Amino acid sequence: MKVVSADIVVIGGGAAGLMAAAGAAQTLNGAGRVIVLEKMPRPGRKIMITGKGRCNFTNLKSWNEFSSHIHPKPNFLKPAFYNLSSEKMIDFLAGHGMESIVERGDRAFPSSHLASDVVDALVRAAESAGAEILCGKEVEEISRLAALARNDSEEGSFSLTCTDGSVFTCRKLIICTGGLSYPKTGSTGDGYRWAGEAGHKVRPLFPSLTAIVPRGYKDLSTRPSASLEMIGKQGGKTASLEMTGRGHIHRSEPLSEIGEMLCGNQLKNVGLRVFIDGNEAQDEFGDMDFTDGGIEGPIGFKVSRKCVNAIVNGSKVSVLLDMKPAVDLEDLQVRIQTLWNEVSKDKRNAQKLYKDRFRILLTKVLPMSLIPAFVKLNPNADHKTLAKTLKNWKFEIEGYVGYERCVITAGGVSLDDITPKTLESKLVPGLYFAGEVLDLDADTGGYNLQTAFSTGYLAGISSAR
Repeated sequence: MKVVSADIVVIGGGAAGLMAAAGAAQTLNGAGRVIVLEKMPRPGRKIMITGKGRCNFTNLKSWNEFSSHIHPKPNFLKPAFYNLSSEKMIDFLAGHGMESIVERGDRAFPSSHLASDVVDALVRAAESAGAEILCGKEVEEISRLAALARNDSEEGSFSLTCTDGSVFTCRKLIICTGGLSYPKTGSTGDGYRWAGEAGHKVRPLFPSLTAIVPRGYKDLSTRPSASLEMIGKQGGKTASLEMTGRGHIHRSEPLSEIGEMLCGNQLKNVGLRVFIDGNEAQDEFGDMDFTDGGIEGPIGFKVSRKCVNAIVNGSKVSVLLDMKPAVDLEDLQVRIQTLWNEVSKDKRNAQKLYKDRFRILLTKVLPMSLIPAFVKLNPNADHKTLAKTLKNWKFEIEGYVGYERCVITAGGVSLDDITPKTLESKLVPGLYFAGEVLDLDADTGGYNLQTAFSTGYLAGISSAR
């Protein structure tokens, strides 16, 4: 089969890969060939499901606030972010036919609220700059990476063999293969293996922005054995992926009776405190959802990173849900006692049992749909202890939903091995990494996609210079 030569090859046609191709092709300005190799039938598959198809593609917060949502080393992202900020990204997409709107929390969406418009604009940007996007091209092997680690950076030094037998060579290679989340979109961890073959360290991988599962939320009685999930493990100079079941509870596991009671409740303006091995580790305020996976929503996702990492490493995790964070305990106790007096003095309740009067009290402080689960999980609560229970509703966390439905993969190619100003490997000249494959992840709210766009674009223009 004929060998196809290019100046720059980008592996992966997602958010980072398409921006890398656009940046590289723009910089070359027709003086070189840029090819994107995408294993799926179409590029941008994961972008298509972002934000339930609405695609919150960036966040307009200033760097100081934006960086507080980046993990684990936000300063590594700074050169890429300043090169392509959130505002510049909005202008970039507008220049390729996609208008944006900004909603609560500085979150930017396509005006159409269609994720497909983001993908279309990115594809237009790459192709109009001169990049070629080849789909159905799954890279199986990158040859001579070990030799390149010994500083062999000659012309055509990267040779890529695809599963269909096609071969591509290039002087510069950008790996934008994503992580492990949503493997049906093509994210299967190939980039970690190639990074390891090139001598890079790969920081331990774990799911983030995912559901955390309270103890007893899922019916695991018929589970034959622990569900297995891919978790990254650093193994010397090679990146290995091992199977482990610690804490992973597949989203498809059926809900228990308690899970059925809680599922569907959407809580506004509540507090959530995380405890790891008994020590408080995180405190968040905002909206939270009970879903078929477990605890999700904005603050559920925000605490999931710490929770999952702790569970994977063998620690015990619990959360305290504060249903009334705007009211301190003493004031809430006074308020509940007043409500209880009103319920007790109501002639219509004179002949009712205590549990029935207590239930009436609950309707005044909790959503109706949440009361059955609250009573079931707090059987000893009464009108005297209700305030304390409402502010400290405890859930032991049994596990988490894994890569099958997590939003992002935490961990990845060690930032110590990458030059932040160019995103070129310090070990292999001409090799670049961008996007989720890096040990760089973020909170929900548009931060992850902007990280992918910024790192992809910087890798692209750096490789072409």
